[in-house]
Amino acid sequence: MPISSVFFYESRFESYSTVAGQFFGLVSLALCVWAFSSKQDDRLLMLLLSANVAFALQFMFFESWTAAALSLLVIARIALARRYPGSKVAMAIVLAASGVASVLTWQSWADLPAIVAMVLGTLGMFLLRGIPMRVFLGLAALARTLSHVLAGSVGQWPKYSWS
Repeated sequence: MPISSVFFYESRFESYSTVAGQFFGLVSLALCVWAFSSKQDDRLLMLLLSANVAFALQFMFFESWTAAALSLLVIARIALARRYPGSKVAMAIVLAASGVASVLTWQSWADLPAIVAMVLGTLGMFLLRGIPMRVFLGLAALARTLSHVLAGSVGQWPKYSWS
């Protein structure tokens, strides 16, 4: 196989991967907007659970492994927060697992916003309800947005060559 074919294949794969990452980012954005518009805490958590499946896929396509691992842990966190609301033991387990996942997948300081988002979201889900929980989840969403920017999710569309 000629070397130009190898480069073409890698370039094409990278663009498909980036498009897939953008797609899952849009899916997660729609789910998050829908979730935050809900007045019921239970519905909010269920929609955020679905959004985090999309987040995990998105970050995997962007090879942002800390954010991907933490997004998967958020799924477990939501299930635990629904089953054991207010449990400091469950919260400590989630935070410890997040710390281990962060250490194992750390690539650079660009991973820090994902960790901040995980900590804020965990505190909010286990310790708070109603509006205060939404405030903490909103702060976590801001940190996650920075994580998206650093992973390359925002502003990538103009780079594509659709030929």
